[in-house]
Amino acid sequence: MKASIITVGNEILKGRTVNTNTAHIGSFLTHMGYDVIRNLVVKDDPDEIGWAFDTALSVSDVVISSGGLGPTFDDITVPSFAKHFNIDLVLNQEALFILKKRYGDRNLKVTPERMKMAMLPAGSIAVKNNVGSAPGVFMELEGKKILILPGVPSEMKDILSNASTLIGNGDFFYYEDTIHLEGVMESSLAPMVSELMKKYKGKVYIKSHPLGIENNNPKIDVEVSSQGSSMKEAEDAVKDAVETIREHWRERMGK
Repeated sequence: MKASIITVGNEILKGRTVNTNTAHIGSFLTHMGYDVIRNLVVKDDPDEIGWAFDTALSVSDVVISSGGLGPTFDDITVPSFAKHFNIDLVLNQEALFILKKRYGDRNLKVTPERMKMAMLPAGSIAVKNNVGSAPGVFMELEGKKILILPGVPSEMKDILSNASTLIGNGDFFYYEDTIHLEGVMESSLAPMVSELMKKYKGKVYIKSHPLGIENNNPKIDVEVSSQGSSMKEAEDAVKDAVETIREHWRERMGK
């Protein structure tokens, strides 16, 4: 099963904010058994947001977005999504309860700006936000799952965790390990990596990440991962590949 990630926010595109959300969501989806195939970043614009969801849904079973769920004028992800797909915005009672509880605990009123966060697409589910105010939004559209999250990383992570049962598992089990090697150039390791990739016929993915200058005390992190029909299958493949890489390193280092 395939998944795509959407990030909404002018601040991301301008370089004002580093997009760490994509890394977290990508890791979450991968470990849930989804093949993440696309990452889209768009500005706070209704047409751009609609295009992003159209594009992502055309190739994915699950789409998760972050950004644009707050009370300010430019938090327009939910209304833009609803308008693009001709879905009415309605007052979601669960979202309203969440907001009243959140603001009531601080002796604050639910103002019209705050009420905006309770107006959700008809048929959607409000997902509790234990960190901030805006609830997440989950819904299914033509058999595909959509989760809309706030852009604040701590809030995004909390809601994403709360929505894991709604998202459900994908169609594979994922296992990974990382080996840290010193004294081996990436170019020297490359032929062996290519051979291993051929040996496992796509069942193992090996990616080297250089940590310094290749010809001056080279250091490498080697990521080894696998997608299997069971966790044991994925884990066994990774462990076998890791041991082969370690043996290669020991031979080169004379250990």
